[in-house]
Amino acid sequence: MDFNDYELDGRIYDEMFHADGSARSQYQGVHTALTGTSATDLADIQDQVTGSFSSEGISFKVYGDEEGDERIIPVDCLPRVLSGSEWSELETGLTQRLKALNLFLSDVYGPARIVEDGVIPVDVVRGCPQYRIEMRGFQAPHGVWVAICGTDLVRTNEGFKVLEDNLRVPSGVAYMLANRKAVKASFRRLYRSSRVQDIEHYGRVLLTTLQELAPEGTSDPAIALLTPGVYNSAFYEHMFLAREIGAELVEGRDLLVDDGVVYMRTTAGLRRVDVVYRRIDDDFLDPVVFREDSLLGVPGIMHAYQQGNVTLANAPGTGVADDKSVYAYVPDMIRYYLAEEPVIANVETYLCRNPQGLEYTLDNLQNLVVKRVGESGGYGMLIGPHASPAERHEYAEQVRANPADFISQPTLALSRAPCLIDGGIEPRHVDLRPFVLHGRKTRIVPGAFCRVALRKGSLVVNSSQGGGGKDLWVLEN
Repeated sequence: MDFNDYELDGRIYDEMFHADGSARSQYQGVHTALTGTSATDLADIQDQVTGSFSSEGISFKVYGDEEGDERIIPVDCLPRVLSGSEWSELETGLTQRLKALNLFLSDVYGPARIVEDGVIPVDVVRGCPQYRIEMRGFQAPHGVWVAICGTDLVRTNEGFKVLEDNLRVPSGVAYMLANRKAVKASFRRLYRSSRVQDIEHYGRVLLTTLQELAPEGTSDPAIALLTPGVYNSAFYEHMFLAREIGAELVEGRDLLVDDGVVYMRTTAGLRRVDVVYRRIDDDFLDPVVFREDSLLGVPGIMHAYQQGNVTLANAPGTGVADDKSVYAYVPDMIRYYLAEEPVIANVETYLCRNPQGLEYTLDNLQNLVVKRVGESGGYGMLIGPHASPAERHEYAEQVRANPADFISQPTLALSRAPCLIDGGIEPRHVDLRPFVLHGRKTRIVPGAFCRVALRKGSLVVNSSQGGGGKDLWVLEN
């Protein structure tokens, strides 16, 4: 397979190639292997990878799909490659960022020094819909509010930047592991010769993290993974992770609270639960404290948590720290709590709640990406350059009506990586979601869910809107 028709654009960072068309050092092995592989053989490899996902039922609910059914996540067989030194810098930056975010959560639900000192406005914090007044005064075990974090990174010609932090119920790690399994099986010789760092131990690392957060005095913690059920878009991942860590997969109806202790119903009777890895939103977690009409949660589980009889990962209320308005202040958090400069920069962000930010956003709508602060998965946003004048006008009216609900950012030239498209190799925009685990210490396996916008020219990589996945290879050096 040759790269003669591969499109390079100096304005967009290409993961495989320098601007002059030469392969980057970390891609030398992959580039040589691909140029020595026929189009037919590559198509066969792609079929094997796709078939692996189909046979194992690795799926995701694509909202807006007319049939309303789950679909197999498209996966591209060509790996994205990072050098060991690139990864080391990301690891340092992600560790720094999560440390600051945990300190922020301890602070804003406690003395709120960062607010008192004027680093972040009080209305940005306490006006956030994800700020849970019920958590005021609570001290999370070992100061860990966020045990599992999925941080979205993008790369431009200026380097890596954090696009957003996912701190509530981050998803995608099962697809990271599934991508590796499928691509590794199809490129065995290349994988070995490239000296790719392993990620298969993620389940053990997650288990260790959860065990470290168990209530004091628990020698052999019982762990349950709480799922909303089979109709949740990430239910495959819930099953996968429960199996990986040896946890019971439970729904709310499988748990009960008695005298401040959480128990799981089993065929042998009630069994105490020490740690709940929850994949259910705050609103539905406990009908006694949050939404009283929730049928998905566990009545009394918040009382058990606040009594220290069970640990919830992640803690309720963490959403205030991944709100898109609060995101703009994370670099200031790092400076405030750690007295360090951020290792990984934020994307420049304009808060429409501020008069200057609102004016700039409305005047430059055609050049900006505008997002609702509480949305995720690529929903509720406007990509100005790709929108029609009518769409921009309609969106501007929404922004004017409720400025505090919106932020805007420049339209980034996301880096592109080679993908197998219709029998040829073409560049497509990509991002990266590494998973950061924090118990008594921070651990990051050298991999990520690499998402790819498979439609030509598209910047939307979200799986929930038809994006696909890639395997990320982090080399040993």
